[in-house]
Amino acid sequence: MILSIFLGIDIGTTAIKLGVIQKNELLYTTDLPLETYGDEQIKFQSGDELLGALTTGILSIPIRLRQQITSISFSTAMHSLMPDNKEKKIFLWSDLQAASTIDRFKQTRLAAQFYEITGTPIHAMSPFAKLLHFKETRQYTEVTHWYGLKELIMMYFTGRPFIDYATASATGLFDLRKKQWCGEILDYLGISTDQLAPLVDTDQSFEMLPELRTLFGFSKEIQVIIGASDGTLAAYASYYSTGRTASLTIGTSAAVRQITKKIQLDQKKQNFCYYLKEDLLVSGAPSNNGGIVLAWAANHLAENPALFYETLSELLKGTLPSANNLRFWPYLNGERAPYWSNKIKGGFRDLTLQHTRADMIRSVIEGILLNIRQLVELVAKNEELSVSGRFFQTAVLGELAADIFGTPCYYAPENEPIFGLYYLLEKPKKSINENKQVFLPDPINRDIYKKIAHNYFN
Repeated sequence: MILSIFLGIDIGTTAIKLGVIQKNELLYTTDLPLETYGDEQIKFQSGDELLGALTTGILSIPIRLRQQITSISFSTAMHSLMPDNKEKKIFLWSDLQAASTIDRFKQTRLAAQFYEITGTPIHAMSPFAKLLHFKETRQYTEVTHWYGLKELIMMYFTGRPFIDYATASATGLFDLRKKQWCGEILDYLGISTDQLAPLVDTDQSFEMLPELRTLFGFSKEIQVIIGASDGTLAAYASYYSTGRTASLTIGTSAAVRQITKKIQLDQKKQNFCYYLKEDLLVSGAPSNNGGIVLAWAANHLAENPALFYETLSELLKGTLPSANNLRFWPYLNGERAPYWSNKIKGGFRDLTLQHTRADMIRSVIEGILLNIRQLVELVAKNEELSVSGRFFQTAVLGELAADIFGTPCYYAPENEPIFGLYYLLEKPKKSINENKQVFLPDPINRDIYKKIAHNYFN
């Protein structure tokens, strides 16, 4: 019997990651950086550059391995929007052109209604918001076709643009219950379903264009499977490998996610709820302010930025919980959940002459984690967490996270979209490893942070 060899491709907002997997083992992996253009408001990537990087990445896989690949699938970043023209300009989730437009829309009765239909928070990140802005400013013709990262990739490999339910459910245009484009929302925007890509389920397979098979040296039997979105796949990777439905990833940004079988929405705090596969959804809440704020602290507050992470353990041992009653609001990058505001700002609160550099750094870390605690309580209250991301590679930060969240945190480095793709589509035998590194809350510190959390952001 020929064992399947799977190529997973994760297209994020900073890089493309490729992973070749067989029998749960990563045989080959590589990362290719992507350049983002624009300014403080406009954030976009070049579709042509992205496809060029992707081509280079696939060709870097050893030819003998490429010839054995039996299926290829894709994880793509959510909330991308690309007008289908010669420019191939892909606007990213971080593009804020629609900020003022969506702030006005939030005041209408339709805002709550559209959130309930789609499960997508009403925020400038969403393609809905961008389309509304482009309609108001008349930047594109009324007959423009609107795609995104997934459609661009599917066009490249199959000759036709398609989008999967998971990626579509993060656009703000998709009816989560009917699994189709929402006619009411499209009518409001003045566009038709013909201007969007056809919808398919996350396990839908296609034939690859013959010229692409030849270029990459793939076999004639290779299948192209559309896949899903990066956030839902990261959550599924955690669920499949640890058995825990709740997960937290802290990278540059952060997100708490929960695998669920029921649509879960909160009109006030606007958690997201996205499709994953026929019987599973992913509910969650994202933060703009994860490792990016820690990097800011390293660069601007540490005595030696190069040694910041190596000296954190000593710094935290030399300071006490609450950082001598100093608070830090981590909203240096605006914030999504639970505030959904681009105008909210960060900074120190109750700073005095008695506070030290160490107090300030500790308060930054506590502020980041106490903000994420709000998301944990919204999405996964009283649950153990599977955690991943570079943040948790520093053990002392994992320990502090467990104290602040008040729950065990199980470090699971395979919580990556590529493994989520592999588990979703290949369905390998589950092999839950309970010998993972676990961060357990200290009972005394847990109780201290529970009190601190009560009014930290008031």
